Amino acid sequence: MYVFVAKNKKSALSENEGVSVSETTSDEAISKIKAKRKLQRTTKDLVDAILQGNITALSQAITLVESKHPKHTEQAHAIIKACLPHANQSVRIGITGVPGVGKSTFIEAFGTYLTSIGKKVAVLAVDPSSSLTKGSILGDKTRMEDLVKNNNAYIRPSASGDSLGGVARKTRESIILCEAAGFDTIIIETVGVGQSETAVHSMVDFFLLLKLAGAGDELQGIKRGIIEMADAIAINKADGDNLKAVKLAKVEFNRALHLYPEKATGWQPKVTMCSAINNKGIDDIYHIIKDYLEITVANNYFYSKRQEQNKFWLIQTIENRLKADFFNNENIKSELKKQLELIETNQTTPFAAAEYLLGLG
Repeated sequence: MYVFVAKNKKSALSENEGVSVSETTSDEAISKIKAKRKLQRTTKDLVDAILQGNITALSQAITLVESKHPKHTEQAHAIIKACLPHANQSVRIGITGVPGVGKSTFIEAFGTYLTSIGKKVAVLAVDPSSSLTKGSILGDKTRMEDLVKNNNAYIRPSASGDSLGGVARKTRESIILCEAAGFDTIIIETVGVGQSETAVHSMVDFFLLLKLAGAGDELQGIKRGIIEMADAIAINKADGDNLKAVKLAKVEFNRALHLYPEKATGWQPKVTMCSAINNKGIDDIYHIIKDYLEITVANNYFYSKRQEQNKFWLIQTIENRLKADFFNNENIKSELKKQLELIETNQTTPFAAAEYLLGLG
């Protein structure tokens, strides 16, 4: 290979023989890069690097976890198994709210506060996927510009895909990997639509509901039963002309919370106000979470909830594995294509086709 360096300035089109790059050096460099990449893909190397807090290895492992390729799935299971003894040492916080409530802005402010008091924060942000193209913008890193530069924070946006309520298919396994990498606070952001709240509630210790004031959001939240799951409600955008409406909404939510029966946690859910954009009220939310953890650890609810979640994860994992094995079966793939064609020509029904395919499986 030659690099051409112009020696004659008379013509911009003239070429002169340049300095030859050593083929030995070039091949050696390429070999080292290939060897390094190959090494990084081994299970042991990834696990060792994750346990040392290597962010690149963590991201590679999560990519394997999210992959639907059978070989990647097999390696991901091995990585998770190796990391599991080093997990479960974090606080898992779920954050939900309708689109436009300011989840990303809040998480950046909250995450920055947590790192300022010595916490290591991992944010698993689920981006909604298009039902048509299956694509996802994955824009959380651009919305959290300051937090993404923080050495004690890690942000992983994932496409929700076709999973229930927009929760990424492998978010639970990603939590384990982040904990093994040394992150003591895991924040899971939901899409904020459908049943994503229920799914996230099943994998976190503390569930924070972000609300808006004066948006007709109060009664809607009560109707959906989301308040019943919330351990705290934070009314965001408590600033400027909106402050008065936020104070009124706080009173309404407090009244609503007292209509619900006492929780098994022994904890009375709190309502607070905050302005993520002005960084106000963020520390109050941290202290609410801290109080909640003290109570639930003392009465053992924290640990019993984790056990119940593990049982739930077991069932979900079995269901996911059965679904994956079914659709990865070559015979099923072939017959599914035929059944879809029959449906298009009205020669069978979706129900009859499903019965036929399940019989093959």
